[in-house]
Amino acid sequence: MKPLGALFVVIYYVVGLVSRILHPTSVEGLENLPESGALLCPNHSSNWDPILVVLRMPINARVHIMAKQELFRFKPLGWLLRHVGAFPVSRGDNDIQAVKTAMQAIKDGDNLLIFPEGTVIRNGIGCVDGLPPHARAGVAVIGVRTGAAMIPVFVDGEKKLFHRTRIIFGKPYIPVYTGRRGTSEEMQKIADGVLEAAYALGGQKVGGEPL
Repeated sequence: MKPLGALFVVIYYVVGLVSRILHPTSVEGLENLPESGALLCPNHSSNWDPILVVLRMPINARVHIMAKQELFRFKPLGWLLRHVGAFPVSRGDNDIQAVKTAMQAIKDGDNLLIFPEGTVIRNGIGCVDGLPPHARAGVAVIGVRTGAAMIPVFVDGEKKLFHRTRIIFGKPYIPVYTGRRGTSEEMQKIADGVLEAAYALGGQKVGGEPL
Protein backbone atom coordinates (compact mmCIF):
# COMPACT_ATOMS: atom_id res chain seq x y z
CA MET A 1 0.00 0.00 0.00
CA LYS A 2 1.10 3.56 -0.65
CA PRO A 3 2.37 5.57 2.36
CA LEU A 4 0.03 8.13 3.90
CA GLY A 5 0.32 11.57 2.32
CA ALA A 6 1.43 14.50 4.47
CA LEU A 7 -1.72 16.44 3.60
CA PHE A 8 -3.94 13.60 4.76
CA VAL A 9 -2.07 13.36 8.07
CA VAL A 10 -2.47 17.11 8.68
CA ILE A 11 -6.18 17.01 7.83
CA TYR A 12 -6.72 13.93 10.01
CA TYR A 13 -5.30 15.56 13.12
CA VAL A 14 -6.54 19.13 12.60
CA VAL A 15 -10.09 18.22 11.59
CA GLY A 16 -10.09 15.45 14.19
CA LEU A 17 -9.26 17.93 16.95
CA VAL A 18 -11.99 20.35 15.85
CA SER A 19 -14.60 17.61 15.51
CA ARG A 20 -13.78 16.20 18.95
CA ILE A 21 -14.51 19.60 20.45
CA LEU A 22 -17.71 20.24 18.52
CA HIS A 23 -18.98 16.65 18.45
CA PRO A 24 -17.32 14.44 21.08
CA THR A 25 -17.91 10.73 20.53
CA SER A 26 -17.85 7.41 22.29
CA VAL A 27 -16.69 4.49 20.17
CA GLU A 28 -17.44 0.80 20.60
CA GLY A 29 -16.59 -2.30 18.60
CA LEU A 30 -13.36 -1.29 16.87
CA GLU A 31 -12.17 -4.83 17.59
CA ASN A 32 -14.77 -6.04 15.06
CA LEU A 33 -12.91 -4.42 12.17
CA PRO A 34 -10.69 -6.64 10.01
CA GLU A 35 -7.19 -5.41 9.28
CA SER A 36 -8.17 -4.38 5.76
CA GLY A 37 -10.76 -4.77 3.03
CA ALA A 38 -13.84 -3.89 5.10
CA LEU A 39 -17.05 -2.41 3.71
CA LEU A 40 -18.36 -0.04 6.39
CA CYS A 41 -22.15 0.39 6.27
CA PRO A 42 -23.44 3.12 8.62
CA ASN A 43 -26.89 4.62 8.96
CA HIS A 44 -26.92 8.22 7.73
CA SER A 45 -28.60 11.04 9.64
CA SER A 46 -26.15 13.94 9.30
CA ASN A 47 -23.45 15.31 7.03
CA TRP A 48 -21.14 14.90 10.02
CA ASP A 49 -21.45 11.10 9.87
CA PRO A 50 -18.58 10.27 7.48
CA ILE A 51 -16.25 12.71 9.25
CA LEU A 52 -16.98 11.33 12.70
CA VAL A 53 -16.72 7.69 11.62
CA VAL A 54 -13.48 8.05 9.66
CA LEU A 55 -11.74 10.24 12.24
CA ARG A 56 -12.53 7.78 15.02
CA MET A 57 -10.76 4.99 13.16
CA PRO A 58 -6.98 4.54 13.25
CA ILE A 59 -5.10 6.94 10.99
CA ASN A 60 -3.73 4.03 8.96
CA ALA A 61 -7.19 2.51 8.35
CA ARG A 62 -7.20 3.91 4.79
CA VAL A 63 -10.91 4.56 4.44
CA HIS A 64 -12.35 5.63 1.09
CA ILE A 65 -15.75 7.31 1.07
CA MET A 66 -18.33 7.13 -1.69
CA ALA A 67 -19.77 10.66 -1.60
CA LYS A 68 -22.47 12.43 -3.60
CA GLN A 69 -21.03 14.20 -6.63
CA GLU A 70 -22.64 17.52 -5.65
CA LEU A 71 -19.97 17.92 -2.98
CA PHE A 72 -17.26 17.93 -5.64
CA ARG A 73 -18.73 20.78 -7.70
CA PHE A 74 -17.07 23.38 -5.47
CA LYS A 75 -13.52 22.87 -6.67
CA PRO A 76 -11.63 23.62 -3.41
CA LEU A 77 -13.86 21.19 -1.51
CA GLY A 78 -13.63 18.61 -4.28
CA TRP A 79 -9.83 18.85 -4.24
CA LEU A 80 -9.81 18.36 -0.47
CA LEU A 81 -12.20 15.41 -0.58
CA ARG A 82 -10.15 13.61 -3.19
CA HIS A 83 -7.02 14.05 -1.09
CA VAL A 84 -8.65 12.32 1.88
CA GLY A 85 -9.83 9.32 -0.13
CA ALA A 86 -13.36 10.34 -1.14
CA PHE A 87 -14.69 9.87 -4.67
CA PRO A 88 -17.95 11.00 -6.29
CA VAL A 89 -21.01 8.97 -7.15
CA SER A 90 -24.00 10.11 -9.17
CA ARG A 91 -27.03 9.26 -7.07
CA GLY A 92 -30.01 7.87 -8.91
CA ASP A 93 -27.87 6.82 -11.87
CA ASN A 94 -26.11 3.58 -12.64
CA ASP A 95 -22.66 5.05 -11.95
CA ILE A 96 -20.41 2.25 -13.21
CA GLN A 97 -17.19 4.20 -12.69
CA ALA A 98 -18.00 4.85 -9.03
CA VAL A 99 -18.71 1.15 -8.50
CA LYS A 100 -15.42 0.21 -10.16
CA THR A 101 -13.54 2.70 -7.97
CA ALA A 102 -15.24 1.33 -4.87
CA MET A 103 -14.42 -2.27 -5.73
CA GLN A 104 -10.82 -1.45 -6.59
CA ALA A 105 -10.32 0.24 -3.21
CA ILE A 106 -11.28 -2.99 -1.45
CA LYS A 107 -9.21 -5.13 -3.81
CA ASP A 108 -6.23 -2.89 -2.99
CA GLY A 109 -6.65 -3.80 0.68
CA ASP A 110 -8.18 -0.49 1.74
CA ASN A 111 -11.49 0.04 3.51
CA LEU A 112 -14.62 1.56 1.99
CA LEU A 113 -17.46 3.52 3.60
CA ILE A 114 -20.85 3.52 1.88
CA PHE A 115 -24.16 4.66 3.35
CA PRO A 116 -26.73 1.99 2.38
CA GLU A 117 -29.53 4.57 2.50
CA GLY A 118 -27.75 6.66 -0.12
CA THR A 119 -28.81 9.97 1.44
CA VAL A 120 -29.25 11.72 4.77
CA ILE A 121 -32.29 10.45 6.68
CA ARG A 122 -33.82 12.71 9.31
CA ASN A 123 -36.81 11.64 11.42
CA GLY A 124 -37.50 8.71 9.14
CA ILE A 125 -37.71 10.80 5.96
CA GLY A 126 -35.10 11.13 3.24
CA CYS A 127 -34.21 14.81 2.95
CA VAL A 128 -33.54 14.50 -0.79
CA ASP A 129 -36.43 12.53 -2.26
CA GLY A 130 -38.91 12.45 0.63
CA LEU A 131 -39.14 8.66 0.56
CA PRO A 132 -39.20 6.44 3.64
CA PRO A 133 -35.70 5.15 4.50
CA HIS A 134 -34.58 2.06 2.65
CA ALA A 135 -31.32 0.45 1.60
CA ARG A 136 -29.99 0.56 -1.93
CA ALA A 137 -28.87 -2.74 -3.38
CA GLY A 138 -25.57 -1.39 -4.69
CA VAL A 139 -23.89 -1.77 -1.31
CA ALA A 140 -24.66 -5.51 -1.38
CA VAL A 141 -23.42 -5.88 -4.95
CA ILE A 142 -20.07 -4.34 -4.02
CA GLY A 143 -19.81 -6.46 -0.87
CA VAL A 144 -20.61 -9.72 -2.62
CA ARG A 145 -18.44 -9.17 -5.68
CA THR A 146 -15.38 -8.17 -3.64
CA GLY A 147 -15.90 -10.60 -0.76
CA ALA A 148 -15.44 -7.70 1.66
CA ALA A 149 -16.40 -8.03 5.31
CA MET A 150 -19.63 -6.01 5.57
CA ILE A 151 -19.51 -4.10 8.86
CA PRO A 152 -22.75 -2.49 10.10
CA VAL A 153 -22.07 0.79 11.89
CA PHE A 154 -24.46 2.77 14.05
CA VAL A 155 -24.12 6.53 14.46
CA ASP A 156 -26.42 8.46 16.80
CA GLY A 157 -28.89 10.52 14.83
CA GLU A 158 -29.03 13.78 16.74
CA LYS A 159 -25.83 15.82 16.45
CA LYS A 160 -25.95 18.57 19.08
CA LEU A 161 -22.88 20.70 19.58
CA PHE A 162 -20.76 19.52 22.51
CA HIS A 163 -23.07 16.52 23.12
CA ARG A 164 -21.59 13.05 22.86
CA THR A 165 -22.42 10.92 19.82
CA ARG A 166 -22.27 7.12 19.94
CA ILE A 167 -20.48 5.23 17.18
CA ILE A 168 -20.78 1.45 17.29
CA PHE A 169 -19.01 -0.94 14.92
CA GLY A 170 -20.81 -4.26 14.73
CA LYS A 171 -19.63 -7.75 13.89
CA PRO A 172 -19.45 -8.63 10.18
CA TYR A 173 -22.80 -9.18 8.53
CA ILE A 174 -22.83 -12.50 6.69
CA PRO A 175 -24.65 -12.22 3.33
CA VAL A 176 -26.64 -15.17 2.06
CA TYR A 177 -27.07 -15.63 -1.68
CA THR A 178 -27.09 -18.27 -4.40
CA GLY A 179 -24.59 -18.79 -7.21
CA ARG A 180 -21.54 -16.59 -7.67
CA ARG A 181 -23.30 -13.23 -7.58
CA GLY A 182 -26.80 -13.91 -6.32
CA THR A 183 -30.06 -12.54 -7.66
CA SER A 184 -31.23 -8.93 -7.61
CA GLU A 185 -33.77 -9.88 -4.94
CA GLU A 186 -31.02 -11.41 -2.82
CA MET A 187 -28.88 -8.27 -3.20
CA GLN A 188 -31.76 -6.11 -1.99
CA LYS A 189 -32.34 -8.43 0.96
CA ILE A 190 -28.66 -8.26 1.91
CA ALA A 191 -28.64 -4.46 1.70
CA ASP A 192 -31.77 -4.28 3.85
CA GLY A 193 -30.24 -6.71 6.30
CA VAL A 194 -26.98 -4.82 6.85
CA LEU A 195 -28.90 -1.54 7.29
CA GLU A 196 -31.22 -3.17 9.83
CA ALA A 197 -28.14 -4.53 11.65
CA ALA A 198 -26.65 -1.03 11.77
CA TYR A 199 -29.75 0.48 13.36
CA ALA A 200 -30.12 -2.48 15.73
CA LEU A 201 -26.69 -1.72 17.22
CA GLY A 202 -28.24 1.48 18.55
CA GLY A 203 -31.46 -0.21 19.67
CA GLN A 204 -33.45 1.22 16.76
CA LYS A 205 -35.44 0.14 13.75
CA VAL A 206 -34.62 1.43 10.27
CA GLY A 207 -35.46 5.12 10.28
CA GLY A 208 -34.60 5.65 13.94
CA GLU A 209 -37.65 4.31 15.78
CA PRO A 210 -36.92 2.36 19.02
CA LEU A 211 -36.94 -1.42 18.78
